[in-house]
Amino acid sequence: MMRRRTTLLTGCTALTLALGATACGGGPVSAGGGDKALSGQTVTVAGVWTGSEQKNFQKVLDAFTAKTGAKTQFISTGDNVSTVVGSKIEGGNAPDVVMVPQVGVLQQFAKKGWLKPLSATAQQTITADYAPVWKNYGSVDGTVYGLYFKAAHKSTVWYSPDALAQAGVKPPKTYDEMLKAGHTVSDSGLAAFAVGGEDGWTLTDWFENVYLSQAGPEKYDALATHKLKWTDASVVKALTTLGKLFKDKQLIAGGQKEALNTDFPGSVEKVFGPKPQAGMVYEGDFVAGVAHDQYGKTIGKDANFFPFPAVDGGAAPVVSGGDAAVVLKDGKNSKAGMKLLEYLATPEAAAVWAKAGGFLSPNKKLDLSSYGDDVTRVTAKSLIAAGDSVRFDMSDQAPAAFGGTKGAGEWKLLQDFLRDPSDPKGTAAKLESAAAKAYQD
Repeated sequence: MMRRRTTLLTGCTALTLALGATACGGGPVSAGGGDKALSGQTVTVAGVWTGSEQKNFQKVLDAFTAKTGAKTQFISTGDNVSTVVGSKIEGGNAPDVVMVPQVGVLQQFAKKGWLKPLSATAQQTITADYAPVWKNYGSVDGTVYGLYFKAAHKSTVWYSPDALAQAGVKPPKTYDEMLKAGHTVSDSGLAAFAVGGEDGWTLTDWFENVYLSQAGPEKYDALATHKLKWTDASVVKALTTLGKLFKDKQLIAGGQKEALNTDFPGSVEKVFGPKPQAGMVYEGDFVAGVAHDQYGKTIGKDANFFPFPAVDGGAAPVVSGGDAAVVLKDGKNSKAGMKLLEYLATPEAAAVWAKAGGFLSPNKKLDLSSYGDDVTRVTAKSLIAAGDSVRFDMSDQAPAAFGGTKGAGEWKLLQDFLRDPSDPKGTAAKLESAAAKAYQD
């Protein structure tokens, strides 16, 4: 399974105001806390994280060690989580805990019989401290297997405050207002949007936000599980709405051809790099990490966001992604692994990474002061406030052949649609054909 960029390129928000990390609320976990009941035991944890994400998660694991006495070992799997974990299980070397980045992978692991149901303690914490939707995404056939520790907010449109100020426009409240503001930005000399169409997943995110707002959560859920066909009128309508943006050369930096040759980091560079070509870029909260880490932008001052606006009178969408912790049955120390999950479910654990930056928690009990900057606090507040209306990234819920493979399925068909958005109905038919095959397989 190819990993989708739900939580990559953290950092910004690694703004933990570098020098002021200790002033962000909460304090480090005391090394003297806990009863050290797990002293002498080691918990192995596998996940996709590398670089700053791995480093920051290690701080959480170190806090668990300080609290319980258990040592931890993190194994980075790279993008191909299911293959790596599967081979480790077959080789008799299964990790105790896996941080799973896709609902589809969690379901796959559960159906193969690899997972232990969560303990009563972990389930009680999830029921009390998380919106029910997160429990649902961690469950398969009514059994809770996954704890969503890290989330991404994928309904954020990032912009250059200077570009919008020069054009005399304010952050819009509706999709139509956003396109109108885009034309005003374009008239002032910059294209409105940078679109990273070379990475097909960015186009699925565009579609999902439009669809969730325009068609509503019930149809979104039905389409995500293929109980609704992609030929449905609601899909054609969303593609038509998206097509208006895609075919407007004033709105997209370099037009469709350049958008198809621009990857996600490149789209951020077009707005926040040394030679700006556009005023806005739509993608998740992780845009801030690239703007800050790569281009030295101060989040909240040189780079800011507005929520993805409501479409056709619908509710403003909140699309999320996330990493769920699961415990493997075949792990050598799965009992201690479950203790780690019980710890990860607490606001205490989330506060450790929140202070380090590049992190959002779906835990309602986490004090917003734990985050290191105001922009992250606003993003986190929006995610929590959305409650049960949050919807997990649709393509991450689909079989990988349809929703998560480069050059195939939804990624390729939406790239084709960006290239030529003249036939929304025809595109919907192709999407249905690809989806039907993937869900059957």
